[in-house]
Formats: sequence, C-alpha cells, structure tokens
Amino acid sequence: MDWFTPFDLDWYMYFAYAAVAFSVVTSYMRTMIPLRIVSILCNSCFIIYAVFSHVHPTLFLNLILLPLNAYRLHEMIQLTRKVEAAASGDRSFDWLKPFMARKKFRAGEVLFNKGDEADALFYTISGSFRLRETGITIPAGQVVGELALLAPDKRRTQTLECAEDGEVMVATYQQVRQIYYQNPEFGFHFLELTSARLFQNIARLEGELAACKAGGKAAAK
Repeated sequence: MDWFTPFDLDWYMYFAYAAVAFSVVTSYMRTMIPLRIVSILCNSCFIIYAVFSHVHPTLFLNLILLPLNAYRLHEMIQLTRKVEAAASGDRSFDWLKPFMARKKFRAGEVLFNKGDEADALFYTISGSFRLRETGITIPAGQVVGELALLAPDKRRTQTLECAEDGEVMVATYQQVRQIYYQNPEFGFHFLELTSARLFQNIARLEGELAACKAGGKAAAK
C-alpha cells in the first residue's frame, strides 16, 4: 500500500491546498477589508492551480471573482480614506452620497418633527432648510440629522422644515450601520466626525449664551 506524502504532489497542487486554506479562513473573518484581501489570495491560488491542472470551471469562476474582490477592496479603502479626511478636514459627507437616495421637498414641507423617532440622516443638495426651534438655516451641502444616531433615545430634538424648494439625499441609519459592520475603521472615523459636529454645536450655544449674558448686563446698566 502506497502512503500519501506531500512530495508526491505536482507543484501546482500546493496552490490548490493553499486556496482551500484561505477559503476556510474567510469563513471566520468578520471585517470586510481583511476578508477581501484573503479572498484575493484565495482566488489567485485557485487560478494558478486551475491553469496548470486544466480545471476550466475553477479557472473561469476565480477569474470572475478576483476583479470583483479587488474592486470591493478598493471601494472600501477609498471610503475609509474619505471619512478619515472628512474627520480631519472640512467635515464633508460627500463620501456617503453613493449610499444615499434622492428626495425632493417643497417649501413648507416638514422632513421630521421634534420628538420623532430618528432613522435617517439628510444631505442637502439644493434649496434651503430650517430648524424651527432654533431658527438655524441649513443651506445646500450640509448634513443634518446625523447626531440622533448617537442619541440614547434616537429621538429628534428639533423640527426640520423646507424653507425653499430643494432636494436632499437620505441615508438610513441601518445603511450607516451596515457600512460600519463591514469596516470598523469607518465607524471610528464616523464617530470622530459626528463628535466634531457636536462640539461645534456646543461652541455655538456657548457663544449665544455669552452674548445673552452680555446683553443682560448691558441692559441692567
């Protein structure tokens, strides 16, 4: 009886077993970027094996999967870079546009009311919108409604209405969560971004409070 030894294998069979190992590893991975990298290694090993062993179905399958995995890896890396740049720069949410849906509003329409359960954030494209309670105007190119994602009760703290006919893009919190689950690094930068906006709001309120106090003292004199 002949016993199997690794030295009996043709050299390309080692790539087949490596591909199987990579395939098993991907089943245990939870984050998307490392998973895509290992999948690319798996596809590459299968392609080498299939070429030299003339297993055409395996070759065709992995020739299709390899560029798909490479594209998704590039897409996720670019997303992370854009979020990181936004967190340290202009606080733009342009990177989120590919995941959002467009919606038009007419003047007087309400996007959400104070106390509503929050389930989406909005990116204004055109027109003008206003937070009713504070009177703050939200021009085009701004994000509104993202902070409720981090609120314990997920409730709106103000009413947002359309002041001038315009268009917004909408991303549900579920979509944002899905991106986070695929890439936890995205979640870290998103937290930085929303925290920066929160501190901006606090600074604005402190400035208004200081102005009110100064006005009160001047009136008292």
